[in-house]
Amino acid sequence: MSIVRKRNAAPKAYIPDNARDNQYILAEFTLTDQLLSQLPSQVGRNGDENYYVCYQTLADLLFTLSNKLAIKNSLFVANDKLVRVRYSQEMHQWQTKQQIIFYYDPQQHTLQNSFFDANVRAKKITLVFLASGTDIRAGAAKFHQKVKALLTEFSLQTKLSIANIRMRDHQHLTYDIFAKNKGCNASQAHKFRPIAQRYASQNVTLPDTMSSITYAIVNLPINHRLSQLVDIDPASTDPYNPLFTYLTDTFSLVAKRFNLNNGALIANGLVPIVRHSLHELVSRVGELQMLGYNPKQSPCGIVSRWKADELVDNAQLIFVANCHNGEEQNYAKFVNQIVQAMRLFATELEIPTEKDELTLRFHQHVAYNLSHIA
Repeated sequence: MSIVRKRNAAPKAYIPDNARDNQYILAEFTLTDQLLSQLPSQVGRNGDENYYVCYQTLADLLFTLSNKLAIKNSLFVANDKLVRVRYSQEMHQWQTKQQIIFYYDPQQHTLQNSFFDANVRAKKITLVFLASGTDIRAGAAKFHQKVKALLTEFSLQTKLSIANIRMRDHQHLTYDIFAKNKGCNASQAHKFRPIAQRYASQNVTLPDTMSSITYAIVNLPINHRLSQLVDIDPASTDPYNPLFTYLTDTFSLVAKRFNLNNGALIANGLVPIVRHSLHELVSRVGELQMLGYNPKQSPCGIVSRWKADELVDNAQLIFVANCHNGEEQNYAKFVNQIVQAMRLFATELEIPTEKDELTLRFHQHVAYNLSHIA
């Protein structure tokens, strides 16, 4: 290979063939008085406002437009809960006070459903679109444009200003880092290009005003073997402090070894939510652990949160990309650094990689407010 070709060769990451792709798009808008005035209303027996007809009208329009544009999976959510989507061979949804989580298989399932309380006026409406098919990543730009076309028509028919709709495109790629140790020898090369770059190659241009964030979450099960790595005193008021201190120290060591300087270890039973933020923030909001990062700023270091008196089932190891991790070209090097760090991490913790899974979920998100200009 010539020197020129070596210099131009983009780095690649090799992932197992059984990796899973997911894409879902959220469209969010405020339920304003002006929008409500355009919709049918209903008063309950006690004289209180009832929003069933209002919500059902919006949901019916969503489903009609989805059918027209051959979007197989669409959901109407008006309960002010955080929407999350995960892969599962069985289709179901699970709700908590703050979240609504949809589990589905993009190769098998189709669904249209509504989630709301007719007696409560939601602050915002969330329309959820789940990608379907066998090649999610290759078809992501086309799906994005389909949803955008639907939202344009939706705004016209409801007289909702399209500029008030915020579109959030979420894409995941999930796999076991040690799949090869378990006999999955087939792999595929990935460059992990930024969403805007991938879409541009298919003549889909995203606005300059969009925000984007890229990160990976590695799930570490806290099993009996792992808890035996340190001495735990059950009589202590903080019996698990030594374990989580050891895990944090080891995580920090391997992350810095491979130049991963933006990360977090979350082992407090909360759900980590990574968001684009102008200012770094770490805060608890009920059952959520909010982590705000600005990818354009310098790394903010390693954050760790745990409960010293509680042994959780899982710890989440989070790596957040910044502007130096591949936004201009691709994130393959970033992913390779994470995999190398996790191999060392597994060695340090004596994890039996031929049996235990260390699942990596690579996230790419973009968000922007729609406009009348295509």
